[in-house]
Amino acid sequence: MADTSTPRPRGGDIHRLLDEAFTGVDMTPETQDLKEEVRANLVARVADLEAAGASPTDAAQSAIDELGDIRELVGDSPPESAAGPSAASHSAAYQRARVRPRPAYVVRAVLASIIASVAITLAVLALTGLLPIPVGPCIALIGIAATALAWIVGDSLVQETTTNHPMPRERAGGYFWASLLTLLGAGCTALVAVGALPVWSLAIVAIGLAGGVVLFAFLAATQTNRHKAWLRAAQREHADIGDRFERDPAAAARFGIYTAVIWIVAIAGVVVVGLTVGWIWSWIPVLGGFVVMMLVLARMLFGASAEQR
Repeated sequence: MADTSTPRPRGGDIHRLLDEAFTGVDMTPETQDLKEEVRANLVARVADLEAAGASPTDAAQSAIDELGDIRELVGDSPPESAAGPSAASHSAAYQRARVRPRPAYVVRAVLASIIASVAITLAVLALTGLLPIPVGPCIALIGIAATALAWIVGDSLVQETTTNHPMPRERAGGYFWASLLTLLGAGCTALVAVGALPVWSLAIVAIGLAGGVVLFAFLAATQTNRHKAWLRAAQREHADIGDRFERDPAAAARFGIYTAVIWIVAIAGVVVVGLTVGWIWSWIPVLGGFVVMMLVLARMLFGASAEQR
């Protein structure tokens, strides 16, 4: 007897399946950003399922099925009552959405932490003269520690949590590189401070630090809403709670740009003061940059918003 069931979509049609799933959903800019993040996660999930032996067709359909109700994901589901969900329902939603860490991720995080701790300890002992380690291996130790810590940052962001969907690997990789550049710059600055590296190397260090800060600012300014539907519903109920950055993404983007400019100027100030007045005073621009950043942060968090002015 001929099979009269509806044919299942081909595995290569994961993008079409996603478009069909979003049919009827109001495609606001925020929803479009969420859709693209979901697309990246679905492509990665299909690849994992195919690597595990599933056919392309089954892998695509399984990935879509695991996604669940798109309207719940987007947060278009109707409220539970006119008064909104209660605290008890929020707790129940939290328990339903609870995601436990993957064992492999925990193992990677522990191993990376051990490697970073050992490398940092050896580098500090070398910088203080307690271990006779040459400059080259000392730089390598700083690089190992920075890579391990940056790996923890990127790997953590890729993981799904109870409240957030997984971050796309490309964006998590951006946080990895931003962390790596910043940590390497900080470590090499310490080498310059103790005289292990020549002063002129600060120019290269400053480029790395500035690159890390700018990349962090870019990632923060372009961050999309990855919260799960149940959490967004709770946040809408308490819309008046939260800082200005949550209510005004443009303010968060401006703060990221201000932070990048402040620290680029502070790093340049370290070089200028060190070469003209003396390295013993080079901490003053760093302190000044920190104070200015805190003042800007306070002004943007607690100052009058554009709607109030």
